[in-house]
Amino acid sequence: METKRIKHTAFFNLKYPVDSPETERFLQDGKEILSDIPVVNQFEVLRQVSPKSEYDFGFSMEFNSQADYDAYNSHQSHQEFVENRGKVEVVKFQEIDCLTLDQ
Repeated sequence: METKRIKHTAFFNLKYPVDSPETERFLQDGKEILSDIPVVNQFEVLRQVSPKSEYDFGFSMEFNSQADYDAYNSHQSHQEFVENRGKVEVVKFQEIDCLTLDQ
């Protein structure tokens, strides 16, 4: 049986101007903190370019299994980043999590 990966994406707008030092710091801190969690693979910081989307930025990452995804969600570093930074600095948020259908 083939193991499917989970692709986790979080798209968001910050309370700061898009090109501000505060935005750069949030994105860099997110990358450092979240990509350091052992179960996280292929971490990317994304900048939206489509006029069809209402979000400015995104974080994308992959997990090898549901257990890894669950471990990420309950990991202390993730929980602290969400509480101390996400809930304070993010004004709009959309999370999309997909199981890969690679054949």
